[in-house]
Amino acid sequence: MANTGKLDVEVKVKSGAEKFWNSIMDSASIFPKVCSDLYKTVEVVEGDGRSVGSVRMVHFAEGSPIVKSSKEKIDELDEAKKKVSYSVIDGDMMHYYKSFKASLEVIPEAEGSLVKWLCEFEKASDEVPNPDMIRDFAAKNFKEIDEYLLKA
Repeated sequence: MANTGKLDVEVKVKSGAEKFWNSIMDSASIFPKVCSDLYKTVEVVEGDGRSVGSVRMVHFAEGSPIVKSSKEKIDELDEAKKKVSYSVIDGDMMHYYKSFKASLEVIPEAEGSLVKWLCEFEKASDEVPNPDMIRDFAAKNFKEIDEYLLKA
């Protein structure tokens, strides 16, 4: 079994790209409020949370299996393309993955937007499963945010 891999998911949302992108960039306040079943808190611990080098500490909700926290650093940010890349630098995830990097892009469409999420990972051992549940978690997160934005 390979110790490295990639996973991706695409979610069509009804929200406009600008509105959805802004909610992603405001994750520290939006995620725990909108997705309380997924997130306990998201705290910006370095930077402003909206620029390269910013670091946030994510504490997942009680029902989260295995991973309770994740410290993430923004590696790349392109406001014009509505694309952000980040890597996990600390937290429970590091027990299972030597490296975990993800990118998220919000692409405008005629009706709503397309949210693309991709992760690249290196497992700590052969016994570690692919992060399918993280991909599914991301998709659920995007759908819940979209529902919230449509009501807001």
